[in-house]
Amino acid sequence: VQLQASGGGLVHAGGSLRLSCAASGSGFSIGVMGWHRQYTGKQRELVAAITSGGSTTYADSVKGRFTISRDNAKNTVYLQMNSLKPEDTAVYYCSAVSGRVGAPGTFGSWGQGTQVTVSS
Repeated sequence: VQLQASGGGLVHAGGSLRLSCAASGSGFSIGVMGWHRQYTGKQRELVAAITSGGSTTYADSVKGRFTISRDNAKNTVYLQMNSLKPEDTAVYYCSAVSGRVGAPGTFGSWGQGTQVTVSS
């Protein structure tokens, strides 16, 4: 499974951005998809995740401001980011846990990072 992320950019504090991440590949079933972010010199951290059934989880720092959603038909996950703050500035990565149809086991995939910069 390959993941292609898009939608990062520069925005003023209080503004909004929408990230998208499309998964490609045949013969796979995609389970949990998520968004993570990484500050310079820090470890990657979970921002939000969503199951194939639509159950979601969020980091406390983004609850009420960010919304994760997915379109299973398009194998795409979105992150709507509202009320952005300078501390949201980071490189954002999408992820997916997938399984090969008809075979046991799962594996993880990462998309390329997309920079989100929030100016004060």
